[in-house]
Amino acid sequence: MRTSNRTRTGLFCAVLAAAIGLGSPANALDPNAGVTRESGPFDLFKFGFSAYKKGRKDEAVEAYKYAAEKGHPGARWALANMYAYGDGVVENDYEAFKIYDDIARQGVEPGSQDTGYFVNALLSLANYYHIGIPGSPIKPNLGAARQLYFQAASAFGVPEAQYRLGRMILEGEGGANDIQQAKKWLNRARVSGHPAASAVLGNVVFEEGQVVRGLAFMTTALERSTPSDRIWIQALQERAFSLAAEADRRTAVALAQDMLAKGLN
Repeated sequence: MRTSNRTRTGLFCAVLAAAIGLGSPANALDPNAGVTRESGPFDLFKFGFSAYKKGRKDEAVEAYKYAAEKGHPGARWALANMYAYGDGVVENDYEAFKIYDDIARQGVEPGSQDTGYFVNALLSLANYYHIGIPGSPIKPNLGAARQLYFQAASAFGVPEAQYRLGRMILEGEGGANDIQQAKKWLNRARVSGHPAASAVLGNVVFEEGQVVRGLAFMTTALERSTPSDRIWIQALQERAFSLAAEADRRTAVALAQDMLAKGLN
């Protein structure tokens, strides 16, 4: 499972920092540091996060494994991410899948501080089911991917899940094609600030004849897009601009600038 190192590390540290809270973790996984394999799961997890931030990823993996064995959900999630991205360990998507699957099957209580781990596990499983894992028992299963995206999108309101679900419905992957349902989910993600969803929705409404609105959505999406999405969003936007009348282009640009100034998507 590939992504930007900077994005992944930032997300990883942010989620774990929020879970751990304040405090000064021990400096080494040994008796002198006060943290050993017999320590409690939270202390091991906290140590693992500290070691990870300092670049001592072998120590982080060791601590996370011990904490995971003792049932700590954050440690299991962190360990799964490290396997998924080959971060401190040999990349192993199937091993990551099994841990994410275990987290998802455990479920989460409403309002639990572990909700972030659970939702991330749902998204990761959906991504794996969408493309499969070569050389493993996990084959592409679009129906399962769509169901998992729906769970994260509907129960937890996750914009990325809403976007992925919208695209699957739009393309008829894992179930029926339904333009109106696709637009609903894409729009929810767009309103939440998801540039890719804004671009796809903009293209859909442009093709339906809402030229100005579609162009404006694609233009704001391009302005706010991540580097990984910029190329395909730019291609959509430039194609639409080439097909639009000059008056519609000017109106759409003005509308996009107004939306951007107001913080709208």
